[in-house]
Amino acid sequence: MLDEDLAKLYQVDTKRLNEQVRRNRKRFPKEFRFKLTVAELRALRSQFATSIELEPLLRGISRNKGGRTYLPHAFTEQGVAMLSAVLKSDVAVYMSIKIINAFVSMRQSGCRKRPAVCSRGLCGAETT
Repeated sequence: MLDEDLAKLYQVDTKRLNEQVRRNRKRFPKEFRFKLTVAELRALRSQFATSIELEPLLRGISRNKGGRTYLPHAFTEQGVAMLSAVLKSDVAVYMSIKIINAFVSMRQSGCRKRPAVCSRGLCGAETT
């Protein structure tokens, strides 16, 4: 999930969310969060037909005051879980539980549709 989307769910500014992550770097190793590449951002932009302006991001400046001047971060399921620990609000804890349950649901759904994935241990289910 992207930092901007998580910030909306947690009812905090994206800047505050990323600030807390920076202050707690040891809690967010590379397997918990990563910065999107320009190519990935372009793919998201075309997939969702959003109006993200890429050129200001590439130059490190923003045309609009208060606009994003860096590429977004994406958080894995573990990163989402860790966010509730650093944001320390009731909303953050509640939303983290909901998001993690959604991840689990998606993983279980993928295993029902693709048993080969589970047999390789890729969905977290026990294999025999």
